[in-house]
Amino acid sequence: MVGALLLREWKILLRARASVVNPLAFLLLSTLLFAIAAPQLVAEASQQASGILWVLVLFTQLLSLDAMFRRDYDSGTLEQSLIMADVPFVAVLIRIFVQWLGTGLVIVIATPVIGPLLGLSWSAVPGTMLALLLGTPALSLLGSIGAGITVGFSRGGIILALLVLPLFLPVLIFGTDIVNAAGAGLNYTAQAYWLALISLAALIVSPFAALAGLRISVEMQ
Repeated sequence: MVGALLLREWKILLRARASVVNPLAFLLLSTLLFAIAAPQLVAEASQQASGILWVLVLFTQLLSLDAMFRRDYDSGTLEQSLIMADVPFVAVLIRIFVQWLGTGLVIVIATPVIGPLLGLSWSAVPGTMLALLLGTPALSLLGSIGAGITVGFSRGGIILALLVLPLFLPVLIFGTDIVNAAGAGLNYTAQAYWLALISLAALIVSPFAALAGLRISVEMQ
């Protein structure tokens, strides 16, 4: 069952390339705008760059979260999958994982390009990639809760943002701290452990909460 679900979600991701291209294009264009409008960031390698990077990552995730379950909801297959799946929790978890592959992992890979454009030193790039690798799964997992609750709304983007942005704050705090510590040549092991713990806690809680939200949305349909 897991293999079949993974194959199905992977095929959907390959067909709907816009779900990967659009968030990445938004992130790159936003980065270029900051680099053009505030060139002093690049010249000074300011600590503000770490905060700007993570804020852009949060907005990029928000851009992709609304479509996490909407396609299946609009086509009616979401209700069938919740009823017919042997373990609906696994189906939801696989959908979250594939969404992370199309956004979070892509952001991690693009970090060597995005980071220096925002003024991060090259010495901070490995730490930034580690922070994003540990933090973006939590963003996808926590964001799935809001995506499941708002999937039934015709215009749920604003409500989704209001629901999930407070949940993103711990990731933002520790992720920014890791990037700043990496840029200053300091040890960031403790922050990395905290970020990994947040992602682990989100992995335990978020799929069940997202599944409950999806069931409520389907019942209200």
